[in-house]
Amino acid sequence: MRIISICPSNTEIVEYLGLTNMLVGIDDYSDWPEQIKNLPRLGPDLSIHMDKVEELKPDLVLASLSVPGMEKNVDELVRRKIPHIILNPQSLADIENDLIITAKALGQPEAGQKAAHHFRTQMEELKQIAAKIEKKPSLYWEWWPKPVFTPGKINWLTEISELAGASNLFHDLELASVQTDWDDVYKRKPDYICLAWVGVRKEKVNPEVVLKRPNWAGLEAVKQNRILVLEEELYCRPSPRLLKGAVRLAKQIHPEEFALIH
Repeated sequence: MRIISICPSNTEIVEYLGLTNMLVGIDDYSDWPEQIKNLPRLGPDLSIHMDKVEELKPDLVLASLSVPGMEKNVDELVRRKIPHIILNPQSLADIENDLIITAKALGQPEAGQKAAHHFRTQMEELKQIAAKIEKKPSLYWEWWPKPVFTPGKINWLTEISELAGASNLFHDLELASVQTDWDDVYKRKPDYICLAWVGVRKEKVNPEVVLKRPNWAGLEAVKQNRILVLEEELYCRPSPRLLKGAVRLAKQIHPEEFALIH
């Protein structure tokens, strides 16, 4: 089959299934795995060039609603009668299910079952270790600094926090994304500050920016140097790579407990 992925998380799902060789085109932001780098680029995920999509004559396009604004891509696929499926994972269970759905749509159901089993096994391994940890620090996840956006309860980062033996500072709010301010974060007194700015590479984020925020120099997280600059591609995309992010985070917060996990 000739398939096209029009968002990074879908491209990563295809790789997790071991079916990257089927890809004939991708969006501009897909950057993993390495072997996709020479594939035709079809524009940013919020504004896919549909004429280029049609020219590639795909058997199936993997669309997504994981970012607000992607609906117009789906509308255009429908209008042009281009075969597609739509993924919109909000949780780790959704990602596991999308592995099965995608593999079935690509005519490789066994690959989906195998990948989902591997994903679930990894998740359970982390859960078992996290369950034994008594002191679970709170994590303030920063998606964007101004205005401040952070994940609420209905988000995979609440689950990732728990798998890493911690808790999301804003898990009390029944939202996927919370717009708040620096004062609110300060009052909640996070144990760790996790900077994962959407669309910004890790090396471009300066952790010292938090020192300029009112009162933040007095936070224990700042005084104890518990400011983590994290790879946004491992935490901000709803793909199986989130588990890699969970492991990396767990090893920073609880190095002894997670020492044997890879």
